[in-house]
Amino acid sequence: MPGAEEPVIRDNRKIDPETGKARHAEEKEAEQPEAAPAPLPQDGPLGDGLLAERTADLQRLQAEYTNYRRRVERDRVAVREQAVAGALTELLPVLDDIGRARDHGELTGGFAKVAESLDAVVTKLGLSSFGQKGDPFDPTIHEALMHSYSSEVSEPTAIEVLQSGYRMGERVLRPARVAVAEPEDTPTADTDDDN
Repeated sequence: MPGAEEPVIRDNRKIDPETGKARHAEEKEAEQPEAAPAPLPQDGPLGDGLLAERTADLQRLQAEYTNYRRRVERDRVAVREQAVAGALTELLPVLDDIGRARDHGELTGGFAKVAESLDAVVTKLGLSSFGQKGDPFDPTIHEALMHSYSSEVSEPTAIEVLQSGYRMGERVLRPARVAVAEPEDTPTADTDDDN
């Protein structure tokens, strides 16, 4: 095959096989063609535009990272609140039993100390009870179990608290279960006088 070029073979070994000595870096550089250096940004309109573009990219990335950190922290707080609320919700029947024992005078001795400790812990976690006799009825925080009419009230009012409600911060864990009385002079929708 006349005219065919022979393949170029480059020896990249660090030790010369003929002499057994280490090859120097200069010999390697002589064997390899030099790569063109990357062009540097020029001063002037092209360089300023590239600088402005890179600055805008950096600012955008910093803003995205800041938003990411805020979102992660907000999510972390929300998960913690949900976990605490779940644990406190499971303790509500125990707190009801302690409240009934306290009302009947059976909260004495060592059991009283345990009840005080439990009350202190749940208060520290942000649990508070609500629902008092005489509170105006609010369907967002009260659950009406009984209904009656009374001349002693001027608006729908909780006249008896059957079970206390609990909240953690602004979050209602359980509504207060109450008996509600409305004023007697409220006209009813089912009157026969309108017919």
